[in-house]
Amino acid sequence: MVTGPDPAGARADLFDRLAVVGKAFASPKRLELLELLTQGERTVDSLARESGIGLTTVSAHLQILKMSHLVSTRREGTRIHYRVAGDDVLALFAAMQDVARTHSADVGQALASYLGTAGLDKVEEVGREELLRRLANDSVVVLDVRPSQEYAAGHIPGARSLPFADIPTHDADALLGDLEGREVVAYCRGAWCVMAHDAVRLLRARGTAARRLEDGMLEWRTHGHPVEVAS
Repeated sequence: MVTGPDPAGARADLFDRLAVVGKAFASPKRLELLELLTQGERTVDSLARESGIGLTTVSAHLQILKMSHLVSTRREGTRIHYRVAGDDVLALFAAMQDVARTHSADVGQALASYLGTAGLDKVEEVGREELLRRLANDSVVVLDVRPSQEYAAGHIPGARSLPFADIPTHDADALLGDLEGREVVAYCRGAWCVMAHDAVRLLRARGTAARRLEDGMLEWRTHGHPVEVAS
């Protein structure tokens, strides 16, 4: 007896395979690693150092992300470099954050607590479109406060690299010495990145007029704005 296709079985198989992608997001540690990978290519060693997660654990999480086709790899000698599989993965990650913040009060409260935006010292923001206009007329100095490796992988055109850890040093004074009345706008990884918030607070305490970009490099990329790569 010849049997026909099994629509119910095919449908179940389809959603089983979709669930593999969904499950890849179901780990706080994998989300931390994905956030780092949205900023550029990384090795396992680099991800472990930046995240504070052990090498073995990082490798295991990366394999799950690779099996779900959210990340891809390239080999350079004995080193394997990981990167997000495409711009659509960046958009999915950003959308997940946005939906969670909009629809989950718990997420919104946790984010406000982490960023320090619930108190009186809330940092003033600059929108992406306003920043583009001000870059065009050279009325702003843009600071990328991410680690230098992330700056090199891709940054807002014309931005100066000033890693957050370097802001209290004399190097920061030299970098900011030629502001000539222009305002500083700081940015970091994305809307959930605390470095830009804290950088603005430090800069304002030093007497520098500063605000932060409303989100960060992740959203800058996903909205199709130009990105410059360090030579």
